Amino acid sequence: MAVFDRPCATRSRTSRSRSVKRAILSSCSARTISCSVSSKENCEIRSRVCADLAGAVVEIGFGSGLNIPHYPAGVHTVHAVEPLARSVAIAAKRIEAGHAHVHHAGLTGERIDFASASADAVLSTWTLCSILDVDIALAEIRRILKPGGTLHFVEHGISPDAKVARRQGRIEPISKPPFGGCHLTRDIPALITGAGFVVDTMATFYHPRSPSPSAGRSRDGPDRPDVQ
Repeated sequence: MAVFDRPCATRSRTSRSRSVKRAILSSCSARTISCSVSSKENCEIRSRVCADLAGAVVEIGFGSGLNIPHYPAGVHTVHAVEPLARSVAIAAKRIEAGHAHVHHAGLTGERIDFASASADAVLSTWTLCSILDVDIALAEIRRILKPGGTLHFVEHGISPDAKVARRQGRIEPISKPPFGGCHLTRDIPALITGAGFVVDTMATFYHPRSPSPSAGRSRDGPDRPDVQ
């Protein structure tokens, strides 16, 4: 069962018109993102990243629920953080078919509606690249994780190849609008370790379905907070 409450309010004609435009853009963006990350290769990556999840999991960027089939049996509850209502609607059938209970836990990674030190794990698949203030989001992830909890992630970011990195910089302004503000040039490992996480394992690779190396490198693996 999923609970995704949205506030209701009386709106003027102009406000309704703007809301309709936003809804259309949201719907297009939701479907574009869902289609772009639902390949066979991505399914294999999702299975690998989700493999060791258990207990209460907070998923940042829940989207259309593409990770649901990959949740291990030990995951009993998923607290979903997702700003696009249309994505949640697309996820409805997957939520019903899955074994884990799914609940709403906020709209953005910068403000997660979850108690401190309460999550067994946090899951992020191709999401940190699009969060506006990723440093605040990573601080929120650290806040909600239990001692010993882990962040499981797969992200794409800046390439170590200078030529490819320059292409990414040129492409990024064009690719951001249709793909939810995705940044191709973020240094994901540096951001994660800079937020105080210790990387246990991480694989880096060019995605096999990328149209060109300019799409960047993918990274996956679990991290745990560095407790001083």
